[in-house]
Amino acid sequence: MAHLEHVNITVAEPQKTAAMLSDLFGWHTRWQGAAINGGFTVHVGSDDSYIALYTGPGGAQHQKPADNSYLQRGGFNHVGVVVDDLEAMEAKVKALGFETHSHADYEPGTRFYFNDMDGVEYEVISYA
Repeated sequence: MAHLEHVNITVAEPQKTAAMLSDLFGWHTRWQGAAINGGFTVHVGSDDSYIALYTGPGGAQHQKPADNSYLQRGGFNHVGVVVDDLEAMEAKVKALGFETHSHADYEPGTRFYFNDMDGVEYEVISYA
């Protein structure tokens, strides 16, 4: 059986995003360093899987935000993260200054979404 090891997302400030994800989800930085095209990457996650946070040379000033990923072929739409306590996680997300939206309760699980400082959307799910 296969399992997902990582996804790679372009962000403005990989270290800042890694710190936010570590704070929210209890993850840790697995690796960081020079990356393709003169960029920089931080791998943040658990021992089994991670998100590679990439920025190109020049960082944020050389990146343009995607229009609407849901209308773009090959668009990246969101990252789904399963948590034990949805209410506690929503409080943490809000304490970091992010707005939550699209709350839903359908099989399987209950969920909400939020967008980070780069516009990356996260779906936070609980199966409890």
